[in-house]
Amino acid sequence: MDLFTIGFTQKTAEQFFGLLQQHQVTVLVDTRLKPDSQLSGFAKGRDLPYFLHRLIGCDYRAMPQMAPTDGLLKQYRQDSQWDLYELAFNALLQERQLITHLDRAWWGSQRACLLCSEHEPDHCHRRLVADYLASHWADLTIHHLM
Repeated sequence: MDLFTIGFTQKTAEQFFGLLQQHQVTVLVDTRLKPDSQLSGFAKGRDLPYFLHRLIGCDYRAMPQMAPTDGLLKQYRQDSQWDLYELAFNALLQERQLITHLDRAWWGSQRACLLCSEHEPDHCHRRLVADYLASHWADLTIHHLM
């Protein structure tokens, strides 16, 4: 089973939608805390379903249970300590029991892509979500679209 991740920053709309289409993504899973942020540009949560459907025939699903809390995000922005953020976010996923809320059959039938804003996955929670899923689903292969 393949799982993709993508960030929208440092990409034009053409690059962003082109990558999704090139990798035949069937559903974009929005993992952002604030998908309609003013800074989201073409990737605003209220606009993405339209663009995805019209441009590449892709579905959109918001999954706020994959997002960090506001407090966790604020703390990371203040201290920039990724190691602490990573531990806290992984603990949050465990506390939320995320895996119990996901339909494995649905995920297996999709070419899903986790969305967040960060250009690279190294210091982004979408990578942590993908790693969390891979720790529960042994046949999961993660692809970060850049």
